[in-house]
Amino acid sequence: MTVQRKAGYIQSLPKYLTLCERNYANVMRILPSAGTTGASQLLTIANEQYEVVIEQAAKYTTDICITQVQGAVEGLFTPPMNVRIYHDAKVAEVVHPNYHTRIKPSYGYPNPKMHHKDEKYQVNAFLHDWLSFCMSHGEAVLDWDCNSGLV
Repeated sequence: MTVQRKAGYIQSLPKYLTLCERNYANVMRILPSAGTTGASQLLTIANEQYEVVIEQAAKYTTDICITQVQGAVEGLFTPPMNVRIYHDAKVAEVVHPNYHTRIKPSYGYPNPKMHHKDEKYQVNAFLHDWLSFCMSHGEAVLDWDCNSGLV
C-alpha cells in the first residue's frame, strides 16, 4: 500500500507580485513629503489616527512603520505594520519588525505559532485593504495624471 502525501501550499508568484506592485503605487501616496529618515506624517481616517514614519531611507529601499495612535479599542493591542518599499522593483511588502526574522512564503499546518499557510500573502493583502480604505476616505487621493508616470 502506498501512502500519498498531501501537496503543500505553493504561493502564486505572479499573484503575489501584482499585490506588492499595487501596494507600492498606493503606499507612495501616504509617504511623508520629506523622504528622509525620521520624517513622519499623521493620517486621520474616520475617528482613527495613524502615523507613518520613515525608519530608514536608502537609494533603492525605504522602510516605514505604520502605527495606529488614536482610535484603537481600549485594551486591544494594535501592532505596527513594518513595510519595506523597493523603489527599483516598484514593490512594497510587509516585513517582520525584526528584519532577521522573515515572514515565510508558506507555513506547514499545524505550526507552533499558528501562522496561516499563506501568512505572507495575508499580511500584504491586509496592507492593500488598509491602503484602499485610506484612499476611499480621502487621505490618499489617486493621481490620474498620465504624465506622472504612474499610469
